[in-house]
Amino acid sequence: MRIIKLDAIDSTNTFLKQLSSCELLEDYTVVVAKQQTMGRGQMGTVWESEPAKNLMFSVFKEVAFVPVEMQFYISMATAISIYKAFKKLMLPRVQIKWPNDILSDNKKICGVLIENIVTQHGLRESILGIGVNVNQSDFKGLPKASSIVNKIGRIYNLDEVLHHIMVELKECFGWLERGEYDRLRTEYESALFKKNKPSTFLDAEGCMFGGFILGVTDYGNLKVLLEDEIIKEFDLKEITLLY
Repeated sequence: MRIIKLDAIDSTNTFLKQLSSCELLEDYTVVVAKQQTMGRGQMGTVWESEPAKNLMFSVFKEVAFVPVEMQFYISMATAISIYKAFKKLMLPRVQIKWPNDILSDNKKICGVLIENIVTQHGLRESILGIGVNVNQSDFKGLPKASSIVNKIGRIYNLDEVLHHIMVELKECFGWLERGEYDRLRTEYESALFKKNKPSTFLDAEGCMFGGFILGVTDYGNLKVLLEDEIIKEFDLKEITLLY
């Protein structure tokens, strides 16, 4: 496994994507940065991190074996991998917040940004961008954020955390390569934050509504039980889960 370590970069995802367009990369090539100046999150959000305290990395993954219509399973496999790694690190009450944030005690510890590269022949490769709050203890203005050090009470070696995640990543992508979709969905939904519990959502117009999360579809939409026993599916642009 090739690991490229950088002191500072605008975005590890951008760097790895550019690198993959210039050379043939080994599967699971990793780019790690001590500091990202333009780290990105879901829906155009910015990922901010204190330099050298957190783990910010991107992984190159060949995914031609995944049908385009099943590409959310790449997100599932990635989230499950981090979930399993965090459980081994003994983080308390680890859960996956749809689509792929990882929480501990209802606080966000990790964010994921996946960029799939699709050609006319189908999916080709994925850039898995992962940001883990490891040794940063102060999150001013971010009441829903926390870190491994805050939850465990000790400083962690960033390479150790990376190793744990990469071990799980290879296992879960093995499930995906073997077409074990039911296994991935079961693992994902069993760890899903607020599943079968009363939840509050914000729609695209800014209106709040309540419902119960039942699970996800193959396409990554959230299945929500609304009033009058109506089950509706929502994509990421349509609703935000409040917590």
